[in-house]
Amino acid sequence: MSDSISRYRERVVGCWLGKAVGGTLGMPYEGCSGPLDLTFYRPVPNTMLPNDDLDLQVLWACLLNAQDHPRVSSDLFVKGWREHINFPWDEYGVCKRNLRNGILPPLSGSFDNWFANGMGAAIRSELWACLAPGNPTLAAAYAREDACLDHAGEGLWAEVWLAAMQSAAFVESDIHKVIAIGFEHIPEGTQLRRSIEDTQRWWNESHDWKRVRGKILENYGHENFTNVTENLAFIYLALLDGRGDFSRSICTAANCGKDTDCTAATVGALLGIMAPESISEDWLRPIGRNLVLSPEITGIKPPDSLDTFTDMVINLRERLRGKIAVRADALGLPRDMSIPARVGCADSDWFGHGWQIGRPLDLIIPPMKSIRFEGSFVTMDSKAFDKGAVFVEYRFILKRTTHARVIFNTHENCRVFLNGKYVFGRESGRMAPSPHRIPNNQSIDVRLDIGEHKLLAVLKKPESSRKMEWVVGVSDGEDNDQWIPDVWIR
Repeated sequence: MSDSISRYRERVVGCWLGKAVGGTLGMPYEGCSGPLDLTFYRPVPNTMLPNDDLDLQVLWACLLNAQDHPRVSSDLFVKGWREHINFPWDEYGVCKRNLRNGILPPLSGSFDNWFANGMGAAIRSELWACLAPGNPTLAAAYAREDACLDHAGEGLWAEVWLAAMQSAAFVESDIHKVIAIGFEHIPEGTQLRRSIEDTQRWWNESHDWKRVRGKILENYGHENFTNVTENLAFIYLALLDGRGDFSRSICTAANCGKDTDCTAATVGALLGIMAPESISEDWLRPIGRNLVLSPEITGIKPPDSLDTFTDMVINLRERLRGKIAVRADALGLPRDMSIPARVGCADSDWFGHGWQIGRPLDLIIPPMKSIRFEGSFVTMDSKAFDKGAVFVEYRFILKRTTHARVIFNTHENCRVFLNGKYVFGRESGRMAPSPHRIPNNQSIDVRLDIGEHKLLAVLKKPESSRKMEWVVGVSDGEDNDQWIPDVWIR
């Protein structure tokens, strides 16, 4: 089967080498706003840096390889997330929490997920292209089943688009045709598609990557540096600016800033498929060809090099023989997952008091009424309250003494109390509601006893009529900061 695609093995090796080079280039600058001025690794590494961009694809390949009759299915992915992945990050953590609560795909990616449009699925598209080279429809179907575990909407379509493009790149050398083939597999009118089309238009006007980058941020910038819309626009911009030059392309991707390891790795992988010879030895020599995985991937024996990983993928393609993916089909939540709370409001001068950490809540609480929120991610119309201080009370229960991280993340001016004492607050700011990178003054690390606890957040109602947004949760410091599932008293 491999002979049906010209230079198939060389292109698969090029894919993984380009992925490793780009990821290692961008990793030290992940989350930086940019623009940067990279022309080579800085610092120069002496090995490949482990990266979830490659980790998860190696895991999927190993799990497929262990099957007597390999088949891409939601069951395979559920097993992987439950048994072999210990990343607590962003959408990964939400996926693991949802699965622990019995929520299966595709709802595991769409339910209660502030990070549904993150880059976590887009970065693992290459495996499906390598297993379905020259068959973008099949690669896109594989990618969809993968992405729906932890993403929805733009975050899902990002992986589908990239997988279709990368599959086409095995047989098509014109980048514009590759892009067009990718578009055939995502709906018209998506923000992702608009951002790519706008990037092409802005590029035609100036051919200046820094100017186009500014336009992308002006129109599609997001507070979450892993948001797919801006980052996939950066990927496309890098391909336009690089004109097939591997070094220039991956550096432009990283120099745009934001999710730098992911954008540079994706660009590197695509060019590695289209033109494996474009990756110079200068880029390969520092990192070698050994396969290095993150310690959060457990319970598998991975290949020891990118070359042996390539052999595994080629063998898997022959064993899969183009079998279609088994569609995820969960139609509803396993039970009522809504979270009970109480809300009320008081005059905004409540915020005039000088709260100090540990100070008891010694002011009068306004009358509160019961409410149920769909999940821990809440969007609420501020017009529902006629006074300036909005009170929200939750109760949660711990089944054992826990080194917990209690989180309440909102854009609004807020003060948060735990078990009757002031624990954190801030005037206002960005959201990044993940235990490993929660913004300052939006969480507390505390040892909590077994039993019931009360969390009270007081938000200053915004002066405009915009909606208020927050995410609340409790993570377990003894479980790699994973969200504690089903922690709320219902």
